[in-house]
Amino acid sequence: MLLSRYIPCLLLKDKGLVKSINFKKYKYIGDPLNAVKIFNEKEADELMFIDIEASKKKKEIDYKLLEKIANQSFMPLCYGGGIKTIQQMKRIFYIGYEKISLNTIALNDLSIVKKASETFGSQSVVITVDIKKNLFGKYQIFSHTKKKVLRIPFLEYIKKVIKNGAGEIVINNVDRDGKMNGFDLKLMRQISDVVDIPIIALGGAGKFQDMTDVIKLSNISAAAAGSLFVYQGPNKAVLINYK
Repeated sequence: MLLSRYIPCLLLKDKGLVKSINFKKYKYIGDPLNAVKIFNEKEADELMFIDIEASKKKKEIDYKLLEKIANQSFMPLCYGGGIKTIQQMKRIFYIGYEKISLNTIALNDLSIVKKASETFGSQSVVITVDIKKNLFGKYQIFSHTKKKVLRIPFLEYIKKVIKNGAGEIVINNVDRDGKMNGFDLKLMRQISDVVDIPIIALGGAGKFQDMTDVIKLSNISAAAAGSLFVYQGPNKAVLINYK
């Protein structure tokens, strides 16, 4: 079965790209502009950039870097990280991004999801939900800014963001991040069975078969990955450093 969409998900930190394992052990992997050129050649369907420090350190969005990326990209772009206001969103869309990804701000204030959807259209509003098992093996929402799981029922939260106008949901499995041992199909199936908007699966892809497996589930419209698109070969050479 062919993928509907495949989406490289790249993490920004200090103007460079990094790769993580379980949201820790960040490793520098290269320059974002070089990565865009490579994914242009590989004809990726979309490209997602997430600034992992913007919300955590309350930093302003690096609009200059985002503009450089947009000027180089032939692909639709999605950006997340540090977004707090409608004005910031307007600027990101003006630069040339088709979608914004909201995470921390949506957890703190669901009304921003509604305002964004009403202003820009639900098709432009992506909500990223990080999910991690607690000590008892129960799925819970994980806050990367607070570095802990939250006592928020994840299915209820997902239903709320959809009610407030989210057009797409990214389900990111923290426990599988960077492990390349496959998607958590149990989790993805549990969510896809109750969600009626497109879902992007993220966290765990180690081979393209993993992506075809998850895309077979209902409402999973795309499979996203970091390591799979970043590393090359058994020794994990960094693909995006290749000229």
